[in-house]
Amino acid sequence: MFSARMNAKIVGTGIAAALALSASAAMAGVVVKSSGPSAATYPVGKKVSDTATITLKAGDSITVLTAKGTRVMKGAGTFKVGDQPKATRGRFAALTRKRAARRVRTGAVRGGPAGAMEAKATNPNLWYVDVSQSGKRCVFDLNTVRLWRPVKEGIATYRVIDTASESSIDVTFDDGESVAALDPARLTVVADTEYTFAGPEGTDVATVTFTKLADDWTGAEDLANKLVEAGCMTQVDQMADRLGG
Repeated sequence: MFSARMNAKIVGTGIAAALALSASAAMAGVVVKSSGPSAATYPVGKKVSDTATITLKAGDSITVLTAKGTRVMKGAGTFKVGDQPKATRGRFAALTRKRAARRVRTGAVRGGPAGAMEAKATNPNLWYVDVSQSGKRCVFDLNTVRLWRPVKEGIATYRVIDTASESSIDVTFDDGESVAALDPARLTVVADTEYTFAGPEGTDVATVTFTKLADDWTGAEDLANKLVEAGCMTQVDQMADRLGG
């Protein structure tokens, strides 16, 4: 009987310790933006505990996504990461909404002059692919790729070129529209293949590769970690700008 009770106590203690470790791990934030003298100490992707205290120098600016919100710290000074984070749950939900990425018409094949330039807009959805930025892009579905242009005035056609097979399609943005879909029936997007977006003037605007996120995420800090691990740094910057502002 005594042995059974001891074993039960040991098992219970082990479970409690595991739960404590799990809770501790869940309280780890991730650096999504870093500049200044301490940027090498706190690079993008570095995990920091919510209870951690960090000392910054003059000119430093560090943005950390935590389970409770976004913490922007600017030096010089000493800061506790988990103190008074800005609640960003609503912004995060809007930024990562999959329905918005799915509910877009397929780009038509037609030409037209680009319209007059307007103030550069901000990409409103993490899954929209900015045609003006090169780099690796993480998507939740390779058959649901949406292109986004910073300027929505005028009709503009972009040629999307698969550099491996040299196949291509034209995707047209109508006047006043900033989002258009790639039609998977006309161009199959393949992970780790390079694609070039050629703008209305025939110039190479951007070169992009795609990767599919293997799992879903539990929050902003978890998604940021997955993006960093996949090398989708453009989207990490996007999260930092939208959630840290």
